[in-house]
Amino acid sequence: MLHNKTVDDLLDIKEIYLEPDVRKHKRGLDILEKYSGATLTEVESHWKIPELFGFEGSVEDWISNKKNVLILGIKKSLSARPNTRSSHWVGPSQSNGCTMSCSYCYVPRRKGFANPISIFVNIEQILGYLKRHAGRQGIKQEADHIDPQYWVYEIGENGDCSADAAICDNVKDMIDLFKDIPNGKLTFATKFVNKEMLSYDPQLKTRIRFSLMPHKMSKLVDVRTTPISERIDVMNDFADAGYEVNVNFAPVIYYDGWLNDWKVLFDEMNDKLNEKVKKQLVTEIIFLTHNQQLHEVNLNWHPKAEDVLWRPEIQEVKYSQTGGRNVRYKRNLKKDLVDSLVDLVKEELPYCAIRYAF
Repeated sequence: MLHNKTVDDLLDIKEIYLEPDVRKHKRGLDILEKYSGATLTEVESHWKIPELFGFEGSVEDWISNKKNVLILGIKKSLSARPNTRSSHWVGPSQSNGCTMSCSYCYVPRRKGFANPISIFVNIEQILGYLKRHAGRQGIKQEADHIDPQYWVYEIGENGDCSADAAICDNVKDMIDLFKDIPNGKLTFATKFVNKEMLSYDPQLKTRIRFSLMPHKMSKLVDVRTTPISERIDVMNDFADAGYEVNVNFAPVIYYDGWLNDWKVLFDEMNDKLNEKVKKQLVTEIIFLTHNQQLHEVNLNWHPKAEDVLWRPEIQEVKYSQTGGRNVRYKRNLKKDLVDSLVDLVKEELPYCAIRYAF
């Protein structure tokens, strides 16, 4: 599977689907100018594009849709959903979908399948909502596992902000906003290194979480992402540029020799990370959850990944709130796996706190 390293490898926008009102927004006009050679197709809604979404039969177009197609829309409903793990709130997203193609990704289940990037161009409304929401929270009185000082807002739940930032300034605008919000900070996870973001000067009000897993497994399942070593290579730079740098060990996939491969990864982190990064490093550990529908689609475009992702003999069914048939490792096995990896982290990365592991 091809690993892409540059924005140009990842994105070559040839076709833009847009809602009619996109042209009423400066961000929309800026993006249309940037990709002036693209074919434009007006659509009633960014959610309802029959030729893109729900097209399990069209898997041969999977990668080209992610690379060549961009959707521009207006974010209609603005809300901040309470969260209890990585953040206190999941903020209104400035995008949905992703140009990368990780074979375990849960986002495509919600919308259709290949799910290229949708950018919401009404960024001023999104920023205004976040500012008002943070203002209503008041000063955070007590430290907790999420943050000792600030209310934390997740902005990358439905995509990868580092890739979005290569298209337009939505993510930069959000980072700039939170420099001036006294009681809040941003967070997002990423599998893509976008060095442009080193110039954003977030002033420790943005927590970037680099997703890591053993190299061998990443090469199989992290399709179209920045290689793991390159993610580790930039962590010192991002800390020096004013980001709080954390890591996600996710998704953790069980296979013969898995713990040895994690130890190799941890050795590389020990060798490369400087004291500044180590001192503030926290991890979130998330074991694999897979989905039957996605499994069936993956069999048509990346069947090798399913050999490690879909293992009914050691997995059990867990129905999601929306009725999707998800699978995860059987409870007793999973408890042992979680304990084993947590012990290894404590042993090999004693400076790295664990926010949660499940």
